[in-house]
This record gives sequence, C-alpha cells and structure tokens, in this order.
Amino acid sequence: MEIPFDLARTLAVVIDEGTLDAAARRLRLTPSAVSQRIKALEHQLGRVLLVRSKPVRATDAGTAVVRLARQLALLEHDALMEFGVDAPSDRRVSIALAVNADSLATWFLPALARVSERHPIVFDLHRDDQDFTAGFLESGTVMGAVTSQAAAVAGCLVRPLGLMRYQAVAAPAFARHWRLDHGDGREGLAGAPVVDFDRRDDLQRDHLVARGVDPDLPPRHYVPASNDFAAAIKLGLGWGMLPGFQCDAELERGELVRIGGAPIDVPLYWQQWNLRSPLLDAIAHELAVEARRALRNPHVQQESDA
Repeated sequence: MEIPFDLARTLAVVIDEGTLDAAARRLRLTPSAVSQRIKALEHQLGRVLLVRSKPVRATDAGTAVVRLARQLALLEHDALMEFGVDAPSDRRVSIALAVNADSLATWFLPALARVSERHPIVFDLHRDDQDFTAGFLESGTVMGAVTSQAAAVAGCLVRPLGLMRYQAVAAPAFARHWRLDHGDGREGLAGAPVVDFDRRDDLQRDHLVARGVDPDLPPRHYVPASNDFAAAIKLGLGWGMLPGFQCDAELERGELVRIGGAPIDVPLYWQQWNLRSPLLDAIAHELAVEARRALRNPHVQQESDA
C-alpha cells in the first residue's frame, strides 16, 4: 500500500481550507477534480478520510495522512533549500504552530518574523491555553507548539523556554473600591469581579485558592483576547493575572497596583516533531533566542527525545 504524495497534499489543503471549493481555488483545480482526488485516495487506502461537514474535518485515518503530507512537504522544502532552489511563491511550505495567547501577544511573533525573512514559508498559528496546545501536536495538526507540558509528546522533541510570571493587578480605583489595598484584601476578593480569559483560564482561580478565598464566589468577566484581557483590567472591569510585558510599565506609572499574593510562574516549553528538519530547527532557535530575552530564568539544556 502506498500513499501518493499529490493526493495526500490535496487532502491536507482541503483540511486547511475547510471546504472543497476553497481548496480547489488554492490548488487551481475544479471542485469536482478535488473531490475525485479525495475519493481516489480513500479507495486506494480503503478508509474514509474526510467528513464532508462545514467545515470539513479529517477522520482518524485522514489525520494520519494529513500529518504525513505535512511532514513530506517540510522534508521537500529542506531538500530544495540544500539544492539552493527556492520554492515557488504558490508552494511556500506552510508551518502550523500552536501557541498560548499571552506568548502570541508579546514575545512570539518577532522570532517568526526573523525566520520568514530567510525562508520562503508561511505560518498557520493555532491559539489555545498553554495547558492544551500539546493536543495540537498529538493530533498532528501542528509541527511545533509552545506548551506548559514538560513531558515530550510521542514523536517530538522538547526543550525549556523559561518562565512567564503573572502578578495579580487591578486599576487603582477598582482596588480602592473593593478594599483590595487594605489588610490582606481577602474579604474584598470574595466579591470583587474577576477577569478571566475564558472558562479554561485557571490563573485567577489559582490565585484565589492560594489566598484562601473560595474561587466560585466572585462574579466573572470573560475576555478571550490577550490585549483586550489586559485592557479590561486596566479599565477597571475587574482584577486579573497579567505577565510583566503587560503590566510592568503601568505599575511603574501607578496606572495599575498589585493586590497582594505571590506571583504565579508558568513554565513554558517548545515541542516540535522529531524530524531534525533544518527549518524547524531554525524556528526553534529563534524562539529560544526570543525566550531568553523575554522570559524569566530560561534554562539551557539538551533537548530530549520522546
């Protein structure tokens, strides 16, 4: 049994684009031709590969084929680079990465910009909480991820990036109103509104537990965008945990105040497919450089194999 690369690539494009029509436009084919390619691949492998929903999604067997297509595309790119041949503009290799929102909003993108200056690639970024980004690696959706998971995902390499430190902060008027700046502030925390990123954001909950406050008592705002989350706190909607990138300057100017309690350090790791790809290694290198500038206490150690 063989998996033709052109058919596997077609399936990957369909998954990336979400519909047969969009994939057809990208591949410069008719939707009928794209559909026939998918059916031919399913017939050859004896498996249903695509659920034709809106958007389409891959079956478990289809996910394995898409992962293979992306790995082959990456290896093809690396080989062409060794030959000194640039990829055509419509065949730039697409690198899918997963990253947490706070990293994406602060230190992550400058590293990718430096890589894109030297390599003909495009990035397909998937954003999720750092506790869940490793799931994109496990499913084969992405080639690399910033994650809080220290244990290597099967078939991946892992290396530490550093610590992102979060502090509990609030606007001065908000802190005064809820008496968060009086005594230990615990009585005020029980009623003061909290800003959460989403319903999987446990940082504020962890802070309340550490302060001895029932985390289910305070009312909550949900603001699922990193910069908007920080803006909501600065505008006085509620208190929340912010990394230094988003609060140090405001704390110095008195536009935010600390409301007590120990900071929370979130360790971040970089995981990538174990392909020993020069392109993936270049991305990992630039991310490590940026992490040393931006994160706390980065550790330099040998990357470990899954």
